[in-house]
Amino acid sequence: MCRLGAVRAGPFSFNVRIYRGLPARADAPIALTIGNFDGVHRGHQAMLSRLLEAAEDLRVPSAVLTFDPHPREFFARADPPARLTKLRTKLEAFRAFGIDRTYVARFDASLAGLSPERFIDEVLVRRLAVHWVLVGQDFRFGKNRAGDIAVLRAHAQAFSVEAMRTVTVDEERASSTAVREALVRGDLERATALLGRPYAISGRVAHGEKRGRSLGFPTANLPLRRKPPLTGIFAVRVHGLGAPRLGVASLGVRPTIEPQGQPILEVFLFDFEDSIYGHRITVEFLHKLRDEEKYDTLDALTDQIRTDVAQAREYFEAAPA
Repeated sequence: MCRLGAVRAGPFSFNVRIYRGLPARADAPIALTIGNFDGVHRGHQAMLSRLLEAAEDLRVPSAVLTFDPHPREFFARADPPARLTKLRTKLEAFRAFGIDRTYVARFDASLAGLSPERFIDEVLVRRLAVHWVLVGQDFRFGKNRAGDIAVLRAHAQAFSVEAMRTVTVDEERASSTAVREALVRGDLERATALLGRPYAISGRVAHGEKRGRSLGFPTANLPLRRKPPLTGIFAVRVHGLGAPRLGVASLGVRPTIEPQGQPILEVFLFDFEDSIYGHRITVEFLHKLRDEEKYDTLDALTDQIRTDVAQAREYFEAAPA
């Protein structure tokens, strides 16, 4: 367990706690919501807000139960869906909302094999002492996804169950799938609307091959452990270096440099020359300039980078302040 400090003032506040795994037995009743919260989009944000309201009314801690890895990653190991959000970023979002407790349950064969009834009895009642639980209308749980909200209500003798209303954005349901699809299309405006903020990737700047510097465009490199939900060349805004910085970023496998390379995020910051190795930065994707392409020579690649930089600057000059 990791205590992160208090975030809500007042006579009824709690320390923010993160539990890696489930406790053997609960220490106090809680108000709980359950989900993967990939992206923490506007639908998730509405759930977290409702959770906080209920916890305040019931005078119990607010809590989130989430899973790592994502269940879809567990069941589709050969071709898992791209994650929208790192676990750390999700935890930071829960903290920013003022959630009192986050339980990160390892999703493995043991958890996946629990029947809906055993999940309710062992996880929700014995280990978490749930007093009130909020789930989405399409919530599924237990072995073979056999449990739904009707099953949950039928076996909820020690707690009450509430179904979260569907949140729509311009008549489309806010969902992780909808965000992922928008990013694949390169529709960053739509992704921003669904998320309630620009899509972003965070990480620590690592040493690279200095290839960008040799081409005249030094980059901040963020290696990626998993495939990203979007690829291409983008106009970006970077946080974590004092005032926000503008730039152009390449996200993908760099086909001209390494045809079989691993995904990497490379960011060229405008009018910035400081050494930032080891700094944790957040890169917001604001506008897609083009897809990745393979060039026959490094000179051709360099010419294209110059064009990308010029187009990104034009975008920022034309964008509303």
